[in-house]
Amino acid sequence: MSVSEKIRALAGEGLSVSEIAKRLGIRYQHAYGVLNQSQASTEPKSPLTTQQLLATGFSLAGHWQLSNSGDLATNQKLPSDVGVYAFAKNNTALYVGVATIGLAKRIYFYGKPGPKQITNLRLNEMLKAELLSGSEIEIYVARPPDFDWNGLPIHGAAGLELGLIKKFDLPWNKRSAL
Repeated sequence: MSVSEKIRALAGEGLSVSEIAKRLGIRYQHAYGVLNQSQASTEPKSPLTTQQLLATGFSLAGHWQLSNSGDLATNQKLPSDVGVYAFAKNNTALYVGVATIGLAKRIYFYGKPGPKQITNLRLNEMLKAELLSGSEIEIYVARPPDFDWNGLPIHGAAGLELGLIKKFDLPWNKRSAL
């Protein structure tokens, strides 16, 4: 039996991802990836529309644009509080992320990525390519509240981001493919 088959069998017995990883002596990410790939192959995901975003509390915060020097920038100032953001084209979300350092600061790094910021560099190139081809990329934001669950703290924005990635087809999110 392969490791992947063992992971799926243990999950079928009701073990959590962390319990499976510990029992098999593997990384949590490996077990998580196998289980999410199994789920993705059996349950096709639907696109996340901008209508769904707006109906559930997101708001249009701005658009990406290219400056005269070819740098990425937003067309208006974004909120500085913590939240979830989505980049959308043609009424469909392409990417969602969580901004625990604040929306304006997090989104700024896509326009000015550091040399080791792999996700920022990847999305910077994708956004520029879309804008150069004449596409419009909108930025939607939401600021869900944090809450308690049985006396334990839950980060609303982080939970929303993970829920969206799990449920919807978001082609620019690498975890969306899992």
